[in-house]
Amino acid sequence: MGKCGGEAVKHFLIRVATPIVLIVLWQLFADAFGSPRMPRPSAVVASAMKLIGSGELVTALVTSLGRVFSGFMLASAIAIPLGILMGSVRTVERNLDPLVESFRPVAAIAILPLVILWLGTGSMAAIVIVAYAAFFPILINTIAGVKRVDHNLLRAAYTMGVPPATRMWVVLLPAALPAILVGMRIGLGMAWTAIIAAELAVGAKAGGEGGIGQMMFIFYAYSVELNGIVVCMIAVGIVALLLDRILRAALHASVPWSRL
Repeated sequence: MGKCGGEAVKHFLIRVATPIVLIVLWQLFADAFGSPRMPRPSAVVASAMKLIGSGELVTALVTSLGRVFSGFMLASAIAIPLGILMGSVRTVERNLDPLVESFRPVAAIAILPLVILWLGTGSMAAIVIVAYAAFFPILINTIAGVKRVDHNLLRAAYTMGVPPATRMWVVLLPAALPAILVGMRIGLGMAWTAIIAAELAVGAKAGGEGGIGQMMFIFYAYSVELNGIVVCMIAVGIVALLLDRILRAALHASVPWSRL
């Protein structure tokens, strides 16, 4: 086995051993603590098998993912064209930048009261919260990507008589694409984070339409089911990791020259 093969095996073993060690430490700590408020790994696994077998966990995750993708696509559809416009036209950026920078620090959870008043407590409210959370990372990265485009490329296209619309699609957008895709990756992570808070506060009624956030709230408020809460937390983390890896692979395939 060569050096590269040995390193690969080493990294694989570390990745496998790390969660095993953490689970063992968790079990030892739970046994030492001896409190019903400290869930044990064995009980969490049993709860996970029950939720998966009944289909409740999968249904909740699918509901949440549907809202995340809807909000993410809405945010992208608005943020990317607006970011291209702000990055290309200085006057537009000068006028809109104060507004963007005023709202950007406002967390998605802070606009929940307004969203509830305007849209009620259904799926649309959760989608709007998700879209708000994903909007600003996509917008800011799009603006930065457009600004970093080599002006010599644009001047060369202008000199050759390329129409403005064609210049945007053939020159500007491909050059800014790595930054835009990075913004989308960050925005998707923010969207998945926001959906939990959104469903806790404005998710649909309890049951199959509530999403993973609503399921966590039900476990806490009505049954104090700590094992179920931990299962939901782990499921949220696993889905977030999978989304990031899938999007990273897709972005690398789309923009192989960029280190995403």
